[in-house]
Amino acid sequence: MQLIDFIGYAAALLTTASFVPQAWHTFTTRDVSGISLGMYSAFTAGIACWLAYGWLLSAWPIVIANSITLALAAAILFMKLRFR
Repeated sequence: MQLIDFIGYAAALLTTASFVPQAWHTFTTRDVSGISLGMYSAFTAGIACWLAYGWLLSAWPIVIANSITLALAAAILFMKLRFR
């Protein structure tokens, strides 16, 4: 594995994993009071764009990380809309 790929996968792992605690907290408590609807809406759309970008470039660290992050962010956004 080249250094550039290693850096890409490390960044993907760290940034994606950072969403797990928020998603877990939101799922278990259903407390969405501290989550900004505008921010999560824009963020989820941005992640979808990053996913498309990675797909078009065949940049698998970007595709894998943003696929998982999109699922987590969309779930949190869904819960924000459902439990506000």
